[in-house]
Amino acid sequence: MERYANRDGDSGIVAYEVTADSIKVQFSDRKIYVYNSIRPGTAIVNEMKSLATAGRGLNSYINRIVRKNYYAIE
Repeated sequence: MERYANRDGDSGIVAYEVTADSIKVQFSDRKIYVYNSIRPGTAIVNEMKSLATAGRGLNSYINRIVRKNYYAIE
C-alpha cells in the first residue's frame, strides 16, 4: 500500500492501494476497506482514486458521499 499524503493534516486515512477497478483504503484504526466497480461504483471509485493520489480530500469524500457503501473489509 502507498502512504496517503494527508496534505490537509487531519485525515483518518493512512494508506491506499489502487487497482484497475478498485481502491483499498486503510484507516488509522488499521481496517482496510475495499471499494470497487460493484460498490460503490466506477464513477465514485475513480473520484476516490483521484483524491487519493492528490493526497487531499479522500476522508471527507468518503464521509460525505460514500459512507458505508463499501464492497468489503479486509
